[in-house]
Amino acid sequence: MKSLSLVLACTFLGAAALNAQDQQQTTTTTTQTTTYGNGTITEYTPGSSFIVKESSGPVTYRYGKKVVYETKNGKVISETDLPARVKVGTPVHVYYDMDGNARVISRVVVDDD
Repeated sequence: MKSLSLVLACTFLGAAALNAQDQQQTTTTTTQTTTYGNGTITEYTPGSSFIVKESSGPVTYRYGKKVVYETKNGKVISETDLPARVKVGTPVHVYYDMDGNARVISRVVVDDD
């Protein structure tokens, strides 16, 4: 009888310990860090991607869902002005988030004021 009581007690305690472990698990969320690169646009495919020649070499950026273009003075560049302002040879600061190994553009600051 003592053996059966001991087995039942161990089973109960083991189940309680497993249940307690389940309740104590936490999930951590990752935070996204926005970083930027500086250079000159060497290839440009509007709405898809562009390549910037940086000090470390050419870097490819792809477009995110929403990309904001602005001047270095903070003025937002309109859609109609984009072709004249964002083109091969334009110096830029590209703010991006990482999506796996891809650099996804969130903001482009054009240095041609």
